[in-house]
Amino acid sequence: MRDREVVIVGAGPVGLLLACLLAARGRDVVVLERRSGADTRSRAIGIHRPGLDALDEAGVGDRVRAEALFLEGGEVRSDGRLLASLSFRPERPILTLAQSRTDALLRGRLGALADGALLTGHTVRGVRDEGDRVRLRVESGDGGEREIAASVVVAADGVRSGIRERLGIEWRSRPKTARYAMVDVDDPGSDPRAVLYCEPTGLVESLPLPGSRRRWVVRQDAGPEAAVSAAELGAEIERRTGIRPDIGDHRTPVSFIAAQHAAREVVRGRMVLAGDAAHEISPIGGQGMNLGWSDARNLAEELCRSPIDRMPDLQRYERSVHRSGRRAHRRSAFYMSMGEPASGVALAARDALIRGLGSPAMGGWTSGLLTMRGI
Repeated sequence: MRDREVVIVGAGPVGLLLACLLAARGRDVVVLERRSGADTRSRAIGIHRPGLDALDEAGVGDRVRAEALFLEGGEVRSDGRLLASLSFRPERPILTLAQSRTDALLRGRLGALADGALLTGHTVRGVRDEGDRVRLRVESGDGGEREIAASVVVAADGVRSGIRERLGIEWRSRPKTARYAMVDVDDPGSDPRAVLYCEPTGLVESLPLPGSRRRWVVRQDAGPEAAVSAAELGAEIERRTGIRPDIGDHRTPVSFIAAQHAAREVVRGRMVLAGDAAHEISPIGGQGMNLGWSDARNLAEELCRSPIDRMPDLQRYERSVHRSGRRAHRRSAFYMSMGEPASGVALAARDALIRGLGSPAMGGWTSGLLTMRGI
């Protein structure tokens, strides 16, 4: 294979969007994805203003708007009481759309911009920065190996980034970790508002999705990690909220750990980290994917400032990633603390804080916080 200007490792939403932005600007880009098919798992759903701006620039914003559900607002409840109610302004919307659909739209856009730029079934087995270029040893789906030389390599290969590990970049823990279980269910006549149940026994989220569906997310206890059945999850939602969603035994809830980390470095020579490879943000609050898209916009701009064969100056990109990551980590830590089990004085104080944040005096500021203003 001939040398490429930019090789992106990972065809998740960040890698695909970055490839679209670069291809639209005439850069020679290829995306290497170890999976042979599309990722259809139930994952990120929230799209905020920074993410929507990035999708517009990539050329898929209108398609996303056509398929997504626009949240009218959100409520916070506890023990049967309404603590706060917020509306989201049209200029700072929150949309929900399954990540698999967003990925499909980005894949289609990349194919239209640069046919053949996405190579699935390709796994990076080695990487070496030679100063004037980076060489990758890549295994294809048939078991064969080849070398690809690139002016810049972008690792968008997720939280467990193999590129970051090979580079030996420190993966620093940030405050707050929690375990959750979630499931998407049919919900005819679903209200287009999100509801957060900040119950004494822990958080339950109820998030509307397109196609008359709804996602339920339940904070689990801190005991040993174990799978939870549909019946068990439904019973726990009912115990906390009084609502029993029709999950159905054929659905399998997904359990996950919401952790927070940041890479000590995101730029080393001609190799760059992006998205979850650069910072893991708790999905509670919906910031991770959107932050990665915002990073991708900044990275594309920096890579296109000068001829790609020169050593890129990515100091501004690195500073931006660290700065926005710190803000997102602080917000997500706050969101997770609001969903912790609580009782007595701590519960009363939390309820009072939520009421204050949802008051007429603070509601606009709180809506901005939830819609990623300032990140």
